[in-house]
Amino acid sequence: MAIVRFAKTHYLCIVKLLKQSKDMKKVMRLFMAVAVLVGLSACNSNDDLGSQTIEIPGVTIDGDVDCCSAEETLQVYNFLQTVKIIPELSTVVDEKYNVFAYSKTGSFHTGYNEIFFVATKKKNGNYIKNYDIDGLKPLMLMVKMNMKHSTPVGGKAELFDYAYLAVKRAWVSFVMNTSEAGSWTLGYDANILGSKGGIEEADITVGELPEGQAWLKSFKVENDTYYLSLVNPTDWQTGKNTITAYVSKKNTPATTPYGLAEEQFTIEIDPRMPDMGNHTSPDNVALTRQADGSYQGTVNLTMTGRWRIHLAVKDAQGNVVAGGDDLAEGYSSLYWEVTI
Repeated sequence: MAIVRFAKTHYLCIVKLLKQSKDMKKVMRLFMAVAVLVGLSACNSNDDLGSQTIEIPGVTIDGDVDCCSAEETLQVYNFLQTVKIIPELSTVVDEKYNVFAYSKTGSFHTGYNEIFFVATKKKNGNYIKNYDIDGLKPLMLMVKMNMKHSTPVGGKAELFDYAYLAVKRAWVSFVMNTSEAGSWTLGYDANILGSKGGIEEADITVGELPEGQAWLKSFKVENDTYYLSLVNPTDWQTGKNTITAYVSKKNTPATTPYGLAEEQFTIEIDPRMPDMGNHTSPDNVALTRQADGSYQGTVNLTMTGRWRIHLAVKDAQGNVVAGGDDLAEGYSSLYWEVTI
């Protein structure tokens, strides 16, 4: 168990009063009184002891160069309190290292899912900063059809926040949920300080989204199939939101994970409320491709409730290749559906 100690140093400020007038003396006496009150209000029993202790269960900080500092360890530990472990994706590498996988809920659903990874040393529980998680392999067995297919993935797990140097993030976007028709497995490769391991195939369950929610849609351009994965719509609020998505391309063979499409698109959006007369909202900005391969724009959701974000996908020449078909019941037959 690691004890992170934060020493509190007390400074004594000496103020030399200039005796210029009685008014000045009064002002300075008032100033000093306020300073004393502020100082007293900042004190507590821990200050009297000179330090505070914070316990990090299961971790022993011993100055190991492969691992995090005390401050970094605390930051990682606090982050892990906001997610839940996925036991079936956690493993041991070379009998020396643990690899733990997490998601927001400890489970998966159709559409975009983030997976967070942490590696630790078995001997002391310390978080390791330099390791690789790659080769995510989601695979669905279609029972009745006796065939297998993959789904969109985000590639190698990467550092996503410099506040959490020992946490890496990857993503998988499941095209369908687990059911009698088919079941999912998920594997990955791990390289922890030169020791290689990982998980070949772990059985996982992919749940359905609630009724009225649709966060992954597909479209075809000639013989190619593309997938539009909407990122974290549960984080949105009323008003303007940054909208992020990924465009993935189905691979041949279909058992190979679907990587990001190399083609560049523009995704125009028109949010409407089907339960409120199909009204729209102003100030929306189309999604365009960013340097990291994601697509970003702005969606303005003016009130709480269910929204259909109608889509019109344009190629690099500005031609509409999917959606934007002006159906009578709405703007497009291609849309994401979210509730805020």
